Amino acid sequence: MTAPPDARLPDGFVVALDPRVRRRDAGATLLGGSPLRLLRLAPRARELLAGDGLTVADPTTAALAGRLLDSGLAHPRLVPVTPAGVTVVVPVKDRTAGLDRLLTAVRADPQTAAVPVVVVDDGSADPGAVARVCAAHRADVVRHEVARGPSAARNAGLRTAGTTAVAFLDSDCVPRPGWLGVLAAHLADPRLAVVAPRITALAGDGSGWVGGYEDAVSALDMGRHPAPVAPLSGVSYVPSAALLVRRAALGGGFDETMRVAEDVDLVWRLAGAGWRVRYEPGAQVDHQHPRATGEWLRRRAFYGTGAALLAQRHGSAVAPVVMSPWSAAAWACVLLGGRPGLVAGAGVLGVATRTLARRLARPGESAPVGLAATLVVRGTWAGGRTLARSVTRHHWPLVLPLLAVSGRARRLTLLAALADGVGAWWPHRRDVDLPRFVAARRLEDLAYGAGLWRGALRARDARALLPARPPAG
Repeated sequence: MTAPPDARLPDGFVVALDPRVRRRDAGATLLGGSPLRLLRLAPRARELLAGDGLTVADPTTAALAGRLLDSGLAHPRLVPVTPAGVTVVVPVKDRTAGLDRLLTAVRADPQTAAVPVVVVDDGSADPGAVARVCAAHRADVVRHEVARGPSAARNAGLRTAGTTAVAFLDSDCVPRPGWLGVLAAHLADPRLAVVAPRITALAGDGSGWVGGYEDAVSALDMGRHPAPVAPLSGVSYVPSAALLVRRAALGGGFDETMRVAEDVDLVWRLAGAGWRVRYEPGAQVDHQHPRATGEWLRRRAFYGTGAALLAQRHGSAVAPVVMSPWSAAAWACVLLGGRPGLVAGAGVLGVATRTLARRLARPGESAPVGLAATLVVRGTWAGGRTLARSVTRHHWPLVLPLLAVSGRARRLTLLAALADGVGAWWPHRRDVDLPRFVAARRLEDLAYGAGLWRGALRARDARALLPARPPAG
């Protein structure tokens, strides 16, 4: 992995505050980002950020814009460009119909009609069929006689491309018109290594029992908000189904020993080296989601096995529960039950609020108790949500024996399962009915958890099952 260049954002680069960011203290303090953070602005920075946007014009504004980007408080406001110096790389094995559909979409888009395309045939049973599809769409072919896996296929395409940037597209994807111009605009940031589009469901792909759920909350869909990508943040990874990458940043590329979670590993290595990775939902690529229940559950379990591999390489970045000690203590008290537990939990949060208020206090000013209380409550609520999810997803094999002997455990688990399901369903209530959503979510979590434990047992490494503290910010 190469180090990023020591270069600032260029003049004319524009960033805009995330609409969810809250200004406090007459604009002197910004609250937002993921994980939630508080950024106090110096008088000069406050003057420069009088509005909701900032245009880079000198080293000072470049430094401020970079800080806002990296904290998740602001995002680039970029005008789509005509892609130049980009090669599209498509790894494929046997999926010739999907490949033809993908290449048809690439050539039909005026932005990508003439871009070079490299298809890496990773051991297809009928290489002639792949070659014919590629010839029909003016795509070059790199052939692996024996399948070496998607990481090796992408790396082969990365080495073959002679351009500054490479756009990876899986053969079960169909990019929407204009996708590459939106992503390519991000390359104006010299420290950007990877930018990913939003992955959405392919229209007309059928429904199936899990169709509505998968369309609403696919594991490949990172949502409608742009974000920096980093471990333990709101968008902690982006899938390799569709990526635009700067070749100079990737070095050797994907880890070819990994058959799962190689995209997460790549992103985290880049972030650790100091590169920026961004998620850009303004560009969209459709994906053919699995529709058969068995295939869907097997894929979720397969994803779960990757956590142990990530833990071996990145430690607590893969933690299933992220919670501060204060929040953990408060929830432990509440779970003890009854009025004493509630009173003890409230007491813990009160002490945490007072401690944080003292830390936030400026010299000569009173402690901001209200702000501290807001941060403590929001952090504790977020921690509780991850804890509830872990009961039905990551740690259900530990919970299962308790259900057989404890009525209280059964009640709490049922409450966690329903609360998590309803809370996740509410933003998508117009797209899928509640019973189907909750049932699918619980099945997905059981499958992922089974894969998680299988991977941990196989690796003889429990770190993928352990909680972690929130990152400092």
